[in-house]
Amino acid sequence: MQESNRVEFKSVLNEKMEREIVSFLNNQEGGILYIGLDDNGHPTGSMDLDETQRKIADRIKNNILPSTLGLFDIVTEEIEGLSVTKVLVSSGPEKPYYIRNYGMSPSGCYMRTGTSTQPMPTSLIDDLYAKRTHTTLRNILSPRQDLTFSQLKIYYEGRGLKLNDQFANSLELLTPEGKFNYIAYLLADENGVSIKVAKYAGADKVDLVENEEYGYCSLIKAAFNVLNKMKIENITYAKVTSTRRLESNLVDPVAMREAVVNCIVHNDYTHEIPPVFEIFNDRIVMTSYGGLIPGQSVEDFFSCSSMPRNRELMRVFKDVGLVEQLGSGMSRILKAYSRDIYQISDHFIKVTFPFEDGITLEQPAEGTDHVRDVRDVRDVRDNVRDENRSDAYGNQIRTVLRDDPKATAKALSESLGISVRQVGRIVKRMRENGAITRVGSDRKGSWKVN
Repeated sequence: MQESNRVEFKSVLNEKMEREIVSFLNNQEGGILYIGLDDNGHPTGSMDLDETQRKIADRIKNNILPSTLGLFDIVTEEIEGLSVTKVLVSSGPEKPYYIRNYGMSPSGCYMRTGTSTQPMPTSLIDDLYAKRTHTTLRNILSPRQDLTFSQLKIYYEGRGLKLNDQFANSLELLTPEGKFNYIAYLLADENGVSIKVAKYAGADKVDLVENEEYGYCSLIKAAFNVLNKMKIENITYAKVTSTRRLESNLVDPVAMREAVVNCIVHNDYTHEIPPVFEIFNDRIVMTSYGGLIPGQSVEDFFSCSSMPRNRELMRVFKDVGLVEQLGSGMSRILKAYSRDIYQISDHFIKVTFPFEDGITLEQPAEGTDHVRDVRDVRDVRDNVRDENRSDAYGNQIRTVLRDDPKATAKALSESLGISVRQVGRIVKRMRENGAITRVGSDRKGSWKVN
């Protein structure tokens, strides 16, 4: 590994860090800053990682404008047996970025030239500012101002995080005038946004057999529901060879999950068109609206460097565990599939996952068997659905029961937005797994969270 237009080494955290971060924010491909590597890429191993990372986060948030929320990630990486700090920086959508104390001038704006960081010429600063996109979700007024965020709080608490009274400001859910913006609308308990998942009997759209919608709720909840649905549909098939039986999913599960999240978090909601997911008998197709981000090339898109369209949503998705780190999703997809699965137009990005080995839901490929017959597959899907719901809602149920040990199935149903019957199955599984215990009778007792 060596320094490049996208990679910079620093042996220690110094006063020049903001310059490097600004230059990566202004770079079309973003960049990576390593703290704890010498000029040759060898670790120095001489710093307090936790304290260093805390200082980095504070300085990026407080010393750079416009807001960098959702545009950087700080992780630890092992190099030559030693831990170093890795700062992943996205290309920012509101260029030019600059150091707060020096303003939008050559002293505050920086750019990458080869392996060095240079002051940005005044002419380029003016040009970038003139092209700056101001129609971000943060600046669009929510259609409603009577928003509540119980679902969002539950997901945060499920990750061990708590939203305080200032969360709307810290998550940038407010317009400059202090009103709820469109990000708040998307994350609220109730909204008018719904994500469609359609299932067809054949390879075309002639015979629609399912048309489910996940939405009118927090986009986070909708995203988890879509992921659960796609996981259920991604059933396992077995291919019998002369020596052994090989089982695999219709679609690589890791790549599919990353594509679902990308489709939802990078969709252009300014035109009020949500993403669409379609399941055919030979493929799964995911379509997000918006095309490439202005200034982003096709190579940028596939470079595995993050350039989020909705950085505020990206930050929240990362907080609740839907995104691991910036730029990681595309690399996981391309590890299993080629670029050919993507179709990019001016207004849409479509990704098509063909089923493995030519399998279709109507007829297995030669040498391939369904894992079980239709009736057993249905039973397996029900079990998978319950397991998925336990995973998705388990933390939420624990949070509710900690606050109200006497909460009823009906109360849990209303809080989670699922049926009482579904709550009963998930609670039963949680009791069997020892996650919760009933103390006293079913009628007058209470719940204990283990």
